[in-house]
Amino acid sequence: MFQVREMNEADIDAVSAIRVRGWQHAYAGIVPRASLDTMTVEDDAEQRRKWFAHPRRRSTDLVAVDAADVPVGWICFGPYRGRPSAAGREETSGWEEAAGEIHALYVRPDLIGHGAGRALLAETHARMSLGEQGPGFPTVVLWVLEDNRRARRFYERSGYRADGGTQDDVYDDVTLTEIRYRHTLRRYDR
Repeated sequence: MFQVREMNEADIDAVSAIRVRGWQHAYAGIVPRASLDTMTVEDDAEQRRKWFAHPRRRSTDLVAVDAADVPVGWICFGPYRGRPSAAGREETSGWEEAAGEIHALYVRPDLIGHGAGRALLAETHARMSLGEQGPGFPTVVLWVLEDNRRARRFYERSGYRADGGTQDDVYDDVTLTEIRYRHTLRRYDR
């Protein structure tokens, strides 16, 4: 069983290790090896410290911790960032203005499938639907690489559905497609 709490500055090195190792594990065989090999925990931690200290940061970071309060998973979420569709134009159906977005979710590779990701996602859904700094979000979206089948199954089991939104990312001259997933949140009473 994992506990979920707010990330703090002391967690940055552990979160960077989770993120880098998570990328290298999840995207092996999808993202070009050269891109994965250039990632370092130290570089990620340096960027994360700058980002974590930014006074206008609009996202929230949570960590799943083990019994010793050591982070084993991390999630970052906030308002929808309005990324353009693959056609290069912003969606305009109206739901985006009130949507939240999960920016990242990674679990230490040796603990995938043990409940840390589910715990992080459940707490995030609860916080997003409550709206800690406002009315909350009725909808949450996230982006998943099309070829990341494990992540897609995880989100589908959690109630997410692909909504037709796509975008392309380029890694070392290789274009990979991301698929947007959407989930309707219910209001939580705590």
